[in-house]
Amino acid sequence: MLKAMSETSPAQEGILRFHRALRPGFGTESAVYGTILVSGLIAVASTKDETSVAVLITVAVTVVVFWGAHVFAGVLARFGDHEHRESGMGLRAAFRASLRESLGLLTSSAVPALILLAGTTRIIPDGIANYVALWSGVVILGFLGYVAFLRRRSPLVIRILGTLATASFGLVFVILKALVH
Repeated sequence: MLKAMSETSPAQEGILRFHRALRPGFGTESAVYGTILVSGLIAVASTKDETSVAVLITVAVTVVVFWGAHVFAGVLARFGDHEHRESGMGLRAAFRASLRESLGLLTSSAVPALILLAGTTRIIPDGIANYVALWSGVVILGFLGYVAFLRRRSPLVIRILGTLATASFGLVFVILKALVH
């Protein structure tokens, strides 16, 4: 019985393979933070019927600034860390490590940005693009929560609860946008 609970189905293995392929830039702590940040930016920037191009510019500029600050902070922390300094971590190594760890903050905006871009090109109407981009954060956070609990081999009920809990961070911004409108 215990062995059966720890085994994964082919569909679950497919989800895990998909996540492993995305993990370097997407399934990280900084990607979760970036997804929440982007959701908040979309919720705030898309008030008063802003066009998707205005929202896209706001998101892109803010994410790049936060990403740069994250890289800078990582370099500074690693370079000044006694453990790393004694083991020979120089400025370049600290910079590379910081870039690698903060990549998720930058890549987490890709899906919402593509949706907003579809709004700017009129593939999707502006208002709809803004809402779909906002909802994409909910879906992404839910996916990351599901995968986290799947990797722990949690039972299905726990995976679903974990999905709902992580998706709720994005849902807060959907509610915020609805209240502001």
